[in-house]
This record gives sequence, C-alpha cells and structure tokens, in this order.
Amino acid sequence: MKYSIIIGIVVCGVHGIVDATTTRKAFEDAKIMPDIIETAPEEKIEVKYGDKVVELGNELTPSETHQIPEIHYKHEGGVLYTLVLTDPDAPTRKGYNREFRHWLVGNIPEENIEKGEVLTEYIGPAPPNGSGKHRYVFLIYKQSRGAITFDERRLSTRDGSLRKRFNIKKFAEKYSLDGPIAGNFMKAEYDDNVPIYAKQSGL
Repeated sequence: MKYSIIIGIVVCGVHGIVDATTTRKAFEDAKIMPDIIETAPEEKIEVKYGDKVVELGNELTPSETHQIPEIHYKHEGGVLYTLVLTDPDAPTRKGYNREFRHWLVGNIPEENIEKGEVLTEYIGPAPPNGSGKHRYVFLIYKQSRGAITFDERRLSTRDGSLRKRFNIKKFAEKYSLDGPIAGNFMKAEYDDNVPIYAKQSGL
C-alpha cells in the first residue's frame, strides 16, 4: 500500500510538470510570448464551447465560438481573479501590440466567472476576410491585493470599435495583476458568418 501511494504521488508530480511544460511551450511556439506577454503561463485554462474544446492552438470557427464558453482553472479559495480574451493579430498578424479585446472580467471570486465584474462583454472571433488565422488568447491573472476598483470604460457587445489597440501587458501592470498564472488559446479565421457578427458588434 505504501508503495502504491508513493507511486501515485510521483505520477501526479510528473503529470503536473508535463502539463506546465506543455502549456508554456505551446505559448512560446505560438509566439504569444513575447508578442503580448513576457512570461508564459504554466497552468492550462479549460475552455469549452459546447462539445468543442480549446486545446493550446487548435482551430475552431467563428460560428463554433460565437457564444460565451465554459471556463475552469486552478484557483484558491477566497481569491479574486481577472480573465481576458484577446486577439493579438488584429487586423492582421503582421506586427503585434495590436490587440483586440474580446472579453474582460475582473474581481472574479475563485472561478465563478458569472459573479465577476464584466468590464468588456464577450464577443467571439470575427477575423476579417483574407487576414489568415488569428490567435485568440485566454489568460487568467491573480488579484493578490484583493478587490480592484477598475476605472476602465465598460464595453458592451456593440462597442466593437472601442476594443481596438488593447494591451494586456499594460493593463496587468496598471492594476498590479499577478501572472498570467493560466492560459489557453485557439486559432480561427474568416467564415461566412463573420459579416453578421461584425455588424452586430458595430465593426
């Protein structure tokens, strides 16, 4: 029995190391680090759009990702977090520091996204025709100092034009956020529903 317990602990420890290495390497290979963050996250956020799962760079369509996804991540009891979904390839992937803010929620208790403070309402991927595959990056930051009074303008699903030129690095520095402690990302390119979504978002 003792040997079984020891083996279990060793296997869990190795599994954690492998997960951390896999997530970090995926972010590095996709050049998300250093394009928009200086340190790649080691934990992976679980992101599901119905039966579609985001898996460190797999490709989904704008139609599949139009609705708010289900989000889960490793968290601590009583701690607040900030979640962001950003596109660093807007309007194209040539160059960077051209982020488009798709979703931003702060003061999230543990992983209860629905109880957080919505700073920017969710809109799904809608990359322009001919702009290639965009990276859509989910990041979780820890609010070590507790609740934050955000002075950002709240953006609705109609405020598409005001979401441009976002910079997650500057945002994290402004509010002394720790991390990113977890992340995930997908890729998407134009499909026939993009013009509809763009019009709905005021783009």
